[in-house]
This record gives sequence, structure tokens and C-alpha cells, in this order.
Amino acid sequence: MTTPNHTASVLVQALPYIQRFHGKAVVVKLGGAAIDAELDRALAQDVLLLRSVGVRCVLVHGGGPQVDTMMRRVGKEPEFRDGLRVTDAETLEIVRMVLVGKINRDLVGTINREALEDPVAVGVSGEDGGLLQVVARESSLGFVGDVDLVRASVLHRLLDEGLVPVVSTIGADAQGQPYNINADEAARAIAVAMAAEKIVYLTAAPGLLEDVNDESSLVPRLTSAELRERMGHSSVSRGMIPKLQACADAVDGGVGTAHIIDGREPHALLVELLTDEGIGTMVSREKRW
Repeated sequence: MTTPNHTASVLVQALPYIQRFHGKAVVVKLGGAAIDAELDRALAQDVLLLRSVGVRCVLVHGGGPQVDTMMRRVGKEPEFRDGLRVTDAETLEIVRMVLVGKINRDLVGTINREALEDPVAVGVSGEDGGLLQVVARESSLGFVGDVDLVRASVLHRLLDEGLVPVVSTIGADAQGQPYNINADEAARAIAVAMAAEKIVYLTAAPGLLEDVNDESSLVPRLTSAELRERMGHSSVSRGMIPKLQACADAVDGGVGTAHIIDGREPHALLVELLTDEGIGTMVSREKRW
């Protein structure tokens, strides 16, 4: 049972981190594999607590597994090339429906139910206000886009109003055509455009592992250069590479630090940001240890 003294020590330990991150932007990317009703509630509490102490949180979400499920439900088999979803017109419609119409609304609702005051979460698609402007990746992938421009002012205005933006990763090109965007890359682009203090990837893994079959072999810290060297190793799973690439690109693009943490652990975000120990892998441009 937690004692008052233990509670006080936890709060004291968090104080320097609260002071350090006050007024700073933190971009949190929630992967589809880590989306779960109870865990989403814990994440909502984390985001609301951070907001209450002045941290400017932006939540960016994917939803790959949920899109796969919906596609199969309508008799369409998902297809991938080099880790990217082949997105024809019908698939794009399903992706928009799941990301914007289902997952985004659920996350917004969860945060607002946990708020003790007026609702603060607001759902935003990358199409809204030209937030995520894209160019097509390549014709063989269909409507898959790369972020060309982030209108960070859209997010800053919402944050200035005390709101919590929840971003679904559908963007549009200059003609208004919607595109599916890799959520890891979208979060990276948003964090760089906002000059964020941190970007945090909530995943279904503890972080970067020395041995993919041993969850105790966590790599706690490394530089972006060291991370790039590791990306070619057989010890790195194919599914982790986009996140690692995004982390390295984020810190090289000016984000303070990037983190890969286990979104299956309740309150993982608070543990990583506000305690000395942390729980995942931290990536920085230069050594900080």
C-alpha cells in the first residue's frame, strides 16, 4: 500500500521535470496495436495531468490493425509493400472511416470523459485547415502520401485555447485529394514543425531490444547516429524500423528527445516523462548520460 511519504517522494521527483517541460510541446503517437479501452483511459489521465501542469500535448494516432479488421469485414484483403499499405480509392474510404470516424472520436470521447472540467480534447484530421499537406509517394501504392508541409499554427492555436488536439493521419494534396499517411512519419513531421521538446511513441513493445525475443534486453538510451547504425541489424524487427527512422529523423530535425515506450503499461507516458528511471528507449542527438 502506498504511504503518504512515498506519494510525496514521487511528487518531489516529478517536480524538476514538470518545471522543465512547462510550456513545451510534447507529441505523443499512439499506435493502433496499443489502442485498448482501459489503456486509453490511463493515457487520457496522463495527458490531462500533463496539460494541468502546463505541458502542451498533441496526441497523434494510427489504427492499422483496426483498418485491417474493417477491410476483412467488407471482404477486402489488406496489401502492403515495404511496410506501407497499398491504398486504392476503396481502401482510402475505409481508412478515413476508421481513423477519423471511429478511433479519433473514441479517443476524444475518452479524454473528455476523464476531464474534471469542460471538455478539452478536440479531434483534428490532417485534412482540416490544411494541417498535413502531402505529396503522393508513388503510383503503385495508390493514395499514400508523404508529408510535405505541416501547418503547425493550427495546433498551436488549439493549444493556446487550452485544448488537446487529437490528430488522425489523413492528409490532402494541393488539390484537396485525401491521402493515407504513415502515422509514425506524420507524428515526426508534426513534432519537428512544432519544435517539440519530445516525441513519444507508444507501442506494443518495451522499446528497442538487443534481442527481439527477450523483452528484458531493452536498450535504454542511444544517439540518433547509434540508432541509424542499429537499423540494419537482424536484431531489429521489420515493424520497428519506421519508428526508429522517425525517432532518428525527429531528433536530427530539432526535437529534443524521442522515446519508444510500452503503451501496454498503464501510465507509461507519466513514468517516462516525470520519473528518473523511465521505462523505454530514449533517443537524443548527442549523448545525455
